[in-house]
Amino acid sequence: MIREEQHSARAPYIPAQDLSSEATTQMSAETAQVMVDSGLPKILHMFNRDYLYGQGRFDEYQGGLILKWGDGYSRLHIWASVEDGNLVFETSHFKKCDKPYCNGTHHILNRELYTNLDVVNQELADLFRRPVQERSED
Repeated sequence: MIREEQHSARAPYIPAQDLSSEATTQMSAETAQVMVDSGLPKILHMFNRDYLYGQGRFDEYQGGLILKWGDGYSRLHIWASVEDGNLVFETSHFKKCDKPYCNGTHHILNRELYTNLDVVNQELADLFRRPVQERSED
């Protein structure tokens, strides 16, 4: 009886006028095309299956894709987005590295680079070894 009283029968509802145009859980057509061309979603799903044992969580946004794993204290992620037709990876370093496509905080791959599976695999291998840690908002 107590259990029945604790659960609400109302479904959550957000009026359409309250939703922002950026508040989406689906990639834009341009973003989805760049992701497919790079092979990134397929590689990330294999990584989740083989190394994270399916414990990772994918969040899709209008401008990108994020793979999160870990618990509340050690949450890690790989964030890939698309800006101006380029595939952009968030990195865990804050200084420019020796890669020509590094701007200090992000690795920006143009079409020639992100369609090269060797470059994408190398970039993801680096991100798997040194993923970005989520900052606590304490």
